[in-house]
Amino acid sequence: MQSDEFKQKRRFIISLGKALHKFGTNSFRSEAHLQSVAQFLDIKASFIITPTALTFILIDEELNEHNYMVRVKPGDLDLGSLARTDELVDELSSGQRTLEEATERLEEIYDKPNPYGKLISFFAFGASSGAFAMLMHTSWNDVFWATLLGFVVAIFVFWAGRSKRVTEMLEPLAALVCALLASAITNYDHHINMPIVILSAIIVFIPGLSLTLGLSELAARHLVSGTARVMDAIMVLFKLYFGAALGIALGTLFWGIGTFEQPETTPQWTSWAAVTILSISLVILFQVRKKDAPWGVISGYVAYGATLLATPYLGVALGAFAGAFALGVYSNLFSRVMNLPSSIVLLLGLVVLVPGSKVYIGLNTAVSGQNMLNATDIGSQTFLIFMSLVAGLIFANVAVRSRKTL
Repeated sequence: MQSDEFKQKRRFIISLGKALHKFGTNSFRSEAHLQSVAQFLDIKASFIITPTALTFILIDEELNEHNYMVRVKPGDLDLGSLARTDELVDELSSGQRTLEEATERLEEIYDKPNPYGKLISFFAFGASSGAFAMLMHTSWNDVFWATLLGFVVAIFVFWAGRSKRVTEMLEPLAALVCALLASAITNYDHHINMPIVILSAIIVFIPGLSLTLGLSELAARHLVSGTARVMDAIMVLFKLYFGAALGIALGTLFWGIGTFEQPETTPQWTSWAAVTILSISLVILFQVRKKDAPWGVISGYVAYGATLLATPYLGVALGAFAGAFALGVYSNLFSRVMNLPSSIVLLLGLVVLVPGSKVYIGLNTAVSGQNMLNATDIGSQTFLIFMSLVAGLIFANVAVRSRKTL
């Protein structure tokens, strides 16, 4: 017979595991955190977390095993709720909340709506697309049209939140519509680089961060979770490219593609403006709490600045290693000083570094034979950058340990 105390502890641990997964926490951090909570609650437990399944094995006072398994969908990043959840666990461990109060509060956090609302999130989608185009050093024309198409993507994201059918085809549908509109725009504005505008518009879907996290899980020997995350990211990339290719083909068939006239590129100083706008947009899209937002913006500066300084001396790939190392050290120091999960600022800065766009460009080169940026060896360069990012984060964790498991 299970005691009431064990039932309450089991309910809290299961609710906590579901919450961490919903908020986008990767597998090895979730497992480590749940193990830490189980030890505090004096429960022997084992956890297996993957992007699509949760398995809990809990042992009661009479040494009976209680298994809980559930199939789930991959979670979306909600760093504000992740911070609130971590603070809740601290309050429980320090005696500020009872287990029953903590469970009720966890349910409140789980169902908490987006603190920024749809209007601000709508503008964040457009701003992130425009900022990425600016970061690519294209033209102001590209920045303008990428921003407008980013708003179109936001409409599809909000629509997907209301329709399951749209959710299932969100990425290729958004890419197809953006490609159709971009091909039409070329007939009126001959100064836009259509492939770059399309890529910038759908940048929120490019799975560079997922690929990096998947490789990090593989490096941590979480093979099932890492493989699943990498394969999911690759499939998202394929869906995006198919949607964009189909949209360009239909646009060519319906109204043709205008001739491209090379405009002036944006000045170098706009890179820092782009990093600022992109970081602020990510704060909104990842639902970071307002009091943590400045630290998140700084993480973008740390990652980009360290990479920019190191690249002339170490090359592009090892420059990314320097950026990831600096970002990892910064996020772990943030965790120590603020007593919050390092993930809150780590993931924000990592988005600035991950070469997800280069994976898309490399796929385009492999399929169409056309190079969007006139860059050579982009495939091998992208692979080296991914490896450098993973290595940089590993070295940073050795240099400065995080206070938190999350």
